[in-house]
This record gives sequence, C-alpha cells and structure tokens, in this order.
Amino acid sequence: MAKTRKDPNEMSFLDHLEELRWHLIRSTLAIVVLGVVAFLMKDFIFDTVIFGPKKMTFPTYRLFCNIATRMGLESAFCADSLPFTIQNRTMAGQFSAHIWTSIWAGFIVGFPYVLYELWRFISPGLYEKERRHSRGFILVASALFFMGVLFGYYVVAPLSINFLGTYQVSKEVLNEIDISSFISTVRAAVIACGLMFELPIIIYFLTRVGLVTPEVLRKYRKIALVIVLIVSAVITPPDVASQIIVAVPVLVLYQISIYISSVVLKRQAKAEKDARSS
Repeated sequence: MAKTRKDPNEMSFLDHLEELRWHLIRSTLAIVVLGVVAFLMKDFIFDTVIFGPKKMTFPTYRLFCNIATRMGLESAFCADSLPFTIQNRTMAGQFSAHIWTSIWAGFIVGFPYVLYELWRFISPGLYEKERRHSRGFILVASALFFMGVLFGYYVVAPLSINFLGTYQVSKEVLNEIDISSFISTVRAAVIACGLMFELPIIIYFLTRVGLVTPEVLRKYRKIALVIVLIVSAVITPPDVASQIIVAVPVLVLYQISIYISSVVLKRQAKAEKDARSS
C-alpha cells in the first residue's frame, strides 16, 4: 500500500525528523547513483574535465592569449605548457581521488534533484500564496548554481591554476603538485562559485523571514565590495583585469539581491494592506 503523506499541521517533531530522513536518503541515493556513472566515465572526468585547465589549449587561456596578442602584450597565457607536473604520493591516492571526484560530480549533476527533495520537505509548511510566489524555485536555483559552476570552472579555476602553478619563490624549487591538491583547487573553485551564485535565492528567503532588508544590504554594500575585491585578489593572478573579471559577477549578484529584497518587502506590505482592507 502506498504511503500517504501526513498533514504537516498534525505531524510531531519526530514525524518531521522521519520525513527529513527520507528526503536525505533519496538525495544521497541520487548522488551515489550519479557518482557511480561518473566513476565509470573516468577518462572523460579526469582527462577532459579535471585536467582541462592544466592544458594551454583550454578555452580560457586561448581567449586571454588572443586578447593580449591583439593588444600587443606578452602574456603567460600564450605559453606552450604550464611549468608543473601532477603526481601521486600515496599508495591509495589515485583511487581515493577517483572515488571522491565521482561523488562530487554526482552532487553537482544531481543538485536540482537535491533541491527538489529540499523543496518537497519545506513546501507543505508554506501557505498556498507562499508556494505560488515561490514557484520556479528549483529551476531558478539550479540555473544560478550551474552558472556559478561554469564561472568557477572556466574563470576562477584556470586563473588560479595558471598563477599558483607558475609561482616560484626561487628557481631552486620545482612545482610538483600532488593530485589531491590540484583536484581540491578545481573543486573548491567550482563548488564555491556554484554556491556563491545562490546569493539571490538566499537573500530572498532571508528577507521573507525578516532577517535581511534592502536598507541593511545597501548599508553594507561598501564592506561587501571590499571583501569581494580581497577574495578576488587572493584567488586570481596579481593583475587588476583578472580581479575585476572575478569581482564583477559577484557585485552584480549582490545588486540583484538588493532588488529582490525590495520586491519581497513590497509584496509583503501589499499583502498586509489587502488583508486589513478585507
């Protein structure tokens, strides 16, 4: 017999925990299944995706090289290869890297389904009007996440690898990068940017529960600008152009978040006014 979903208003705390447990189990199973698929696609995942930013034929390097060439400037992006090698230093290092990379790949690809399970858990507790206003949540949040993933992979990751992989304190020191260190650099850039691009969604819900207002966001905009520039300076090569390339999308997202917060408050004020008049 099919299991019927209980009325959220009649569910106890333990019932909610049980419901959450099944949502987490289904999300985990989806990630594992997609991770198995990624595990079987080892050549594509590693040779094409993970180690793509190590090759100077990577689209980002070609783009920056073409820009520098047209401007008559010399650029490290026009080199034939990056001056470092990737190596494994532990017995189970490559197998461990294969397992964890597959799991993270499963999480990235399965992110929309994870959001779907999250939405199924929280949506019964919302009013009909709130569910109607939140329609499209999964689509918008997934689109923002994948935009962030692409930005991290094609901008942040190659800029970081190009800079860190060529940086030397002395010619006596060779850059021989461990596989786990290289993969963690790519993974951090991709996952961090993917989650960072969720800022408008986060601000939307924080505004709805009253924790954030447009005035607060505007008040701390200058501080946010400084933080973004500092982070951009850390994860990019030491030139202004690269820092701007990374900082601009984040600042645009911040400005969009202010607008979203304003719209949410206006809708709430209008709803309260309509409720009083009726």
